Amino acid sequence: MTQNLTAAESFAREKHNRMMLNGGITPYFYHLQGVVNRLKNIGISDEEVLAAAWLHDIIEYTDTTFDEIDSRFGSRIAVLVLSLSKDKNLPKEQREKQYVKQLIESPLESKLIKLCEISSNFKDLKSAPWSRTKKIKMIRREIHYLNAIKPILIENKSQILGIQGMIDGINEVIRSYSQKSVNI
Repeated sequence: MTQNLTAAESFAREKHNRMMLNGGITPYFYHLQGVVNRLKNIGISDEEVLAAAWLHDIIEYTDTTFDEIDSRFGSRIAVLVLSLSKDKNLPKEQREKQYVKQLIESPLESKLIKLCEISSNFKDLKSAPWSRTKKIKMIRREIHYLNAIKPILIENKSQILGIQGMIDGINEVIRSYSQKSVNI
């Protein structure tokens, strides 16, 4: 690993240190690690993309700014992270619309990070201490994001062979909650 990738992992670990998922069961760092591992499993070896995956939630969930990421890790990583960050200053409905627009306009690398994040989010869904209704609401939101990035995934699935397998795994979870599969 290069210094930048190791630094991104360490910085993410530090910034998300006390954060937990699934009602306080899972350290947030495991989610980030899951996203990075999924990217590697589909053949992504670009260390800037992997660094951006470590940092993909850092603007949205910590006090870290775009400028701080830019100065520490460079513009490409900062732009990828920003493209995956919701604007906390917007009202919720406007924030969601803006986020979907960002996803649609983002580069392929951001879309691949998002695909791996969706997969990671779904992995622990069965063990999450939420009601079935809350889980279905989360699944529908993630499907909405997946549909926003779907065209570029279809376009690139023959070059990035792991995309279809990841979609198959996501669809398995989606169907277990009686939701309509996403076809790619």
